[in-house]
Amino acid sequence: MRVYVPLTLPGLAEAYKAGEIGPAPLVAYAVTPGMREWYLSDDIEELEYAALSRAALASLRLLAAETGAVRRRVVVAVDVPDGTAVADPDRGLDPAALGEVRVAGPIALAKAAAVHIDADDAEQDVAAAVAALPAADAGDDDAQFTVDGAEDHELLWYATQEIPNLVERGD
Repeated sequence: MRVYVPLTLPGLAEAYKAGEIGPAPLVAYAVTPGMREWYLSDDIEELEYAALSRAALASLRLLAAETGAVRRRVVVAVDVPDGTAVADPDRGLDPAALGEVRVAGPIALAKAAAVHIDADDAEQDVAAAVAALPAADAGDDDAQFTVDGAEDHELLWYATQEIPNLVERGD
């Protein structure tokens, strides 16, 4: 099963240094039954992209907690054995938890399939989205528009062999 783990650049650097993404339990995003029902799609690529997008939003929230981190979303795509990632059946159709899964243990970075990171030109919009999160959560439509603006930036795809350069350069 492919899961998408939200991180920040400092989080990716820590995972690279430790050789694993942790500590457990980890919140990740995947194509869950609730996501399939919500999106009404059988196209696995569309569903995987939706899970990646959910993880990118979670990365935005991690950035809000890391004030010194470069304002770029980071998502690591990892293949884990079936049954390793578990969705909460009570929150399966909750829009706030759509695609959310828990992974009980740390994940070896060697299992990563790819890393997705914002380009340099996204930093200003991502910073604005991070700043707008509290107001958006409180129901402010203008703030939600700003948060949604970060999604206008596609995350770039990097091979796992590029992780050392990404964490060294900070991008």
